[in-house]
Amino acid sequence: MASASGRPADLTGLIKAYDVRGVVPDPFGPQVARAIGAAFAEVVVLPGASAEARRPSAVLGRDMRPSGPDLVAAFAEGLALRGVDSVEIGLCSTDGLYHASGALELPGAMFTASHNPAQYNGIKLCRSGARPVGQDSGLETIRMLAERYLDEGLPAPAAEPGERGEREMLGEYAAFLRSLVDLSGVRRMRVVIDAGNGMAGLTAPAVLQTAAGLESLPLDVVPLYFELDGTFPNHEANPLEPENLRDLQAAVVAHGADVGIAFDGDADRCFIIDERGEPVSPSAITALVGLREVARERAAGRTPTVIHNLITSQVVPDLLQAAGALTVRTRVGHSFIKAEMAARDAVFGGEHSAHYYFRDFFFADTGMLAAMHVLAAMGEGRTPDGEPIPLSVLADAYEPYAASGEINSTVDDVVAARQRVVDAYVTQEGAGPVRVDELDGLTVSHWDAPPRWWFNLRASNTEPLLRLNVEAADLDIMEKVRDDVLGLVRQGSAAHATPGGAR
Repeated sequence: MASASGRPADLTGLIKAYDVRGVVPDPFGPQVARAIGAAFAEVVVLPGASAEARRPSAVLGRDMRPSGPDLVAAFAEGLALRGVDSVEIGLCSTDGLYHASGALELPGAMFTASHNPAQYNGIKLCRSGARPVGQDSGLETIRMLAERYLDEGLPAPAAEPGERGEREMLGEYAAFLRSLVDLSGVRRMRVVIDAGNGMAGLTAPAVLQTAAGLESLPLDVVPLYFELDGTFPNHEANPLEPENLRDLQAAVVAHGADVGIAFDGDADRCFIIDERGEPVSPSAITALVGLREVARERAAGRTPTVIHNLITSQVVPDLLQAAGALTVRTRVGHSFIKAEMAARDAVFGGEHSAHYYFRDFFFADTGMLAAMHVLAAMGEGRTPDGEPIPLSVLADAYEPYAASGEINSTVDDVVAARQRVVDAYVTQEGAGPVRVDELDGLTVSHWDAPPRWWFNLRASNTEPLLRLNVEAADLDIMEKVRDDVLGLVRQGSAAHATPGGAR
């Protein structure tokens, strides 16, 4: 099975630091999926298979993209070739696949391109218990082995080829989430949910309504774009882009709803809209959910640990430390967060990109569970007079600072642009009492003395981009720091802004 071009196979543009992601069918077609499946079996499934187990197995799921069935079938063929059975759970969210991996104690593969446009597909891989497979935890080895299989042909079939089987997991997933957050006693609320024609169109009715046979909750759900359609006819399933939230914002106001919830294509992230139609920042949600998990840990007599990446708001460590938690700051990216979560037995983790991680959910990210925590906080919250607290009021306590959001600049020379910022803020005499670190890009902080601000400047791994995030104690200072750093970044080049991204 030599590569079609006759040149050595090169999957570096397809198999990235966290997952597999590319255009279908070129570079990502069934032939490549088959090779990756065989490599995944060799690197992850077979070494981790229990000697007592009847047969080594992996669980496979897919989102609603039209290319999914053929890619799953090819991947399963690669597994079978190496003697590995596939347990196929069909249409599911990414956190549904993580639940299956944890509940069945099997490695897993989720076929999704998340929020990417319709022509894309991809794979998120995990070990048993939903443990991540990233560049430093097996994905690089899988890439090299898959390239070898494409160049030299797949290995000889195992003595006992694997078999394909099916299993329904949606009801178990819904019941498991219900067991983690009890919404049965909250006040009745009207909730608008925008599934973006993605997998929340399947999971929201199962978890928050009665489609999976669970009891009714005091939630009046107004659905937007629940029809599963991987061509995304209404808008891209990427709530990070403001234009993709407009329909939800308008619907929240039109229906007089208490809250709006938007999910991305594979429903592992959720974005929250308050009753006025205004977005609530992922950092505020991290603080809100984190405080709930911290309180639960402390009530059980444990000292809680919460993970957050270095771009989340300063409000997260401020509030969580005050509540008695140990907070740990990490690099951006789910593989880093998950590794820290497991290593420190952290109860919760949050990112600026609206990924939320829970120890009780196999240390994995789940947008639905985060949304349920928000609903619980809203449904339980009351003023001293017994009146419900609107989400906008509740969220105000978690958004005290001014943030720029992520601003991307395309520049001619990334290294030179970054050095101008270093020269101005780090090496210049009289720059003031700043703290500097390079955990992930360049972070400069002046938070210990007025005027309080910090910024992070990170280079893209794949494009000539610099990503800037700024936060300050007030809007005026944030704008001054933002404009100053952007001026340095874009000086002397044909730099221009590009839309912000999750990573």
